[in-house]
Amino acid sequence: MKKFLLTLMALVFCFGAANAFIDKYTINRDELPEPAREMLDEHFPKAKVSMIKVDRHLLKKTDYDVRLVNGTKIEFSNKGKWTSVDCGKREVPEALVPRAIMKYVTKNHSGLKIVSIRNRNAGYDIGLSDGVTHRFNLLGQYKGLSEK
Repeated sequence: MKKFLLTLMALVFCFGAANAFIDKYTINRDELPEPAREMLDEHFPKAKVSMIKVDRHLLKKTDYDVRLVNGTKIEFSNKGKWTSVDCGKREVPEALVPRAIMKYVTKNHSGLKIVSIRNRNAGYDIGLSDGVTHRFNLLGQYKGLSEK
C-alpha cells in the first residue's frame, strides 16, 4: 500500500510538472503583462491580435510571442518589455527605433526602411528592407553586420 501511494504521488507530481511547461495559445490581450498591452495600444493601435503564445520555459521565465493579423511578430519578456519586432515588409514604428540608429539608417541607407528590430543585452539588431541585418551597440553606434 505504501509503495502504491508513493508511486501515485510521484505520478501526480510528474504530471503537474510537465503541465507547468506546456505553452498556452490565446487571442486574449489580457494574458499579456500591462506594459506589453500598452506597447501594442501605442504602436499598433488598429492591429488585431491573431495569436498570443504564452511560452513557459523550464529554467527561464515566461515570455510572450504575439502575432498580429497583418503579419507582424512581436516578442515580449516576462515583464512585458518588447524584445523583438518583425513587421515583415512593413516599416517598424519609428518610436521603437533609437534616434541615433534612425539617423544612421537615414544617412547611410536612404531609401531602405527598418522592417525588424531586436533588443539585445549589448545593443540592437536592425533588419532593413534589403534583407541585411546590422548590429548597433546600446548608444546607437554601428558595430557591423549581424550574424544569424
